[in-house]
Amino acid sequence: MSVVKEHYKMEKFPSNDVMLDLENLKKVYPTPKGDYVVLENLDLQIRKEEFITIIGHSGCGKTTMLSMIAGLNPISDGKIKVLGSSIKGPGPDRGVIFQSPSLMPWLTTFENVMLGVKKAYPDATKKQKEDICKYYLHKVGMDSSLNKRASEISQGEQQRVGIARAFAIKPKVLLLDEPFGMLDSLTRGQLQDVLIDVWNKEKITAVMITHDVDEAIFLADRVVMMTSGPSAKIGDVLAIDFERPRSRKAILEHDDYYKYRKHLIDFLEH
Repeated sequence: MSVVKEHYKMEKFPSNDVMLDLENLKKVYPTPKGDYVVLENLDLQIRKEEFITIIGHSGCGKTTMLSMIAGLNPISDGKIKVLGSSIKGPGPDRGVIFQSPSLMPWLTTFENVMLGVKKAYPDATKKQKEDICKYYLHKVGMDSSLNKRASEISQGEQQRVGIARAFAIKPKVLLLDEPFGMLDSLTRGQLQDVLIDVWNKEKITAVMITHDVDEAIFLADRVVMMTSGPSAKIGDVLAIDFERPRSRKAILEHDDYYKYRKHLIDFLEH
């Protein structure tokens, strides 16, 4: 497992297998001293139903890239395609879970999920919409808190509601920006299990930023490593060859786990 940096060559997949395609992506911010290039020559293909984690040093443009995929940040050059069609801005085909759950604090957990469901299923009956909300809140273990205001539940519980809301709108791509970064390690582990359990059933393409090497390995089919900025790009991609569904205990006891871990840490320390 050698660590490849500047010469990483993107693996090309058959077009009918690709959900998300980043082509020669570039992001530039103008400054008084000239253009600051955050990302440049960034190429990445992500397959249907694949779970990708992205790691790299702070400031390498991970969140910038994710916000561009979400359509929240304009593209300076290159293309982002979902199922072969270039994105034109935000859309229901891409759901986002941020580090902060960003719920409406005065609404109940049920009402927060319903906000997204109403937009995603405008033609559904009231009963159908309610059933969708209840189903996903059940999936994340929030059955008993349907009528609690978001301001009345813990941060970990709020993030569970955020996960339910994101899956409930049935996006083609789920984007996660360090969703567990502000949580304690016990809650973090519980929510990783919740996320991967719902993802295993829904099989939505997922792209997640994390600073945690163990989290990156546990969740991903492939770990994408970004070079340090400015002009960050993909430095290396590591395939994680563990069967699904995964148990944390089995992975920690697997010989390859430590090879994967060393590979990622070597990259980050280089």
